[in-house]
Amino acid sequence: MENAQSQMRKGVLELVILAILSREAAYPSDIINRLKESELIVVEGTLYPLLTRLKNSGYLDYSWQESSSGPPRKYYTLTDKGSEFYDSLKESWASLVQSVNQTIQNKTKS
Repeated sequence: MENAQSQMRKGVLELVILAILSREAAYPSDIINRLKESELIVVEGTLYPLLTRLKNSGYLDYSWQESSSGPPRKYYTLTDKGSEFYDSLKESWASLVQSVNQTIQNKTKS
């Protein structure tokens, strides 16, 4: 059961990260904390490659900001292309949820 749940979470991780960044710029540790609050626990080894892929696809940008507790931090934001992609993913997600719910709720005829 844990493996199935883990695979489902991984499948929506990109959407959830874009949702977080659609509200405000965020540092990777902030993203991880927000995911943990939502019980979508992710480790840095999963997050950083995903952020890099989204950046390389033109969906994210980043800026360096000074930190009072160490070296400068890289804060990620959505680009215009990223906002459009996020909107498309939200629509796809809503359609998928509707289809899955419909399938789960339909009773087969005997």
